[in-house]
Amino acid sequence: MTLLSVRNLRVSFDTEAGLVEAVRGVSFDLGRERLGIVGESGSGKTMTGRSVLRLIRPPGKIEADAMHFDGADLMAASEAEMRALRGRRMAMVMQDPKYSLNPVMNVGAQLTEGLRQRDRLSAGDARRKAIDALEAVQIRDPERVLSAYPHELSGGMGQRVMIAMMLIPSPDLLIADEPTSALDVTVQAEVLSILDGLVRDRGMGLIFISHDLRLVARFCDRVLVMYKGRVVEELAARDLMQARHPYTQGLLNCLPRIGGSRGPLPGLDRNAEWAR
Repeated sequence: MTLLSVRNLRVSFDTEAGLVEAVRGVSFDLGRERLGIVGESGSGKTMTGRSVLRLIRPPGKIEADAMHFDGADLMAASEAEMRALRGRRMAMVMQDPKYSLNPVMNVGAQLTEGLRQRDRLSAGDARRKAIDALEAVQIRDPERVLSAYPHELSGGMGQRVMIAMMLIPSPDLLIADEPTSALDVTVQAEVLSILDGLVRDRGMGLIFISHDLRLVARFCDRVLVMYKGRVVEELAARDLMQARHPYTQGLLNCLPRIGGSRGPLPGLDRNAEWAR
């Protein structure tokens, strides 16, 4: 079953230097699965994810031939209709919790704010749901974390809090933008295990944005490879290491290898044809 369908998505910014096209003609379908989007910084990965939630603000402009989420036309939806979808049915985990969490509010206030305002829950019920969400992301002492401020949390703990915040309403679609980039390998594995369990147990659709090709190959079901705002290759994640497009091959060749040469890593020889 298709949960999200995107056709010919385009995102542009009208700047003093002229029109900048950040996303150019991206199309894909997402079921209740794990879809990875990979590419260099500036390839349009995050802009694609934010566009699905219609989070691009002027001077940015979103255009698409079609963008449907579970039957809802996202391009025709009003801002009020999008606010009803965001958080409740569609959510996005941003890249770095220290820039996404409010530094002057404790974790409990941030986790319960939406429940109090949107769902009209009592303070006690909202607190219980917040504790359940923290336990779901394997935080061992949720009572202590609720009273903590973001600067008192480690990077891994902050990332788990962000995931818990997005998962409280049980969304059908989660967009995770580099959710493990600031984490060490052990914590990274734990966060991925949490996301994997949520997709499997809740039947959620996941868009996993990353620059780590090996990680995506292990974790995702399918992969989109982006270059300069375009999708240059789409393939099963298990086949990523045997990708055929020269850009994807170039990215793979730049990865360090255990036991490999100690010399400088090869650079990426770009071809203007890739962006067309």
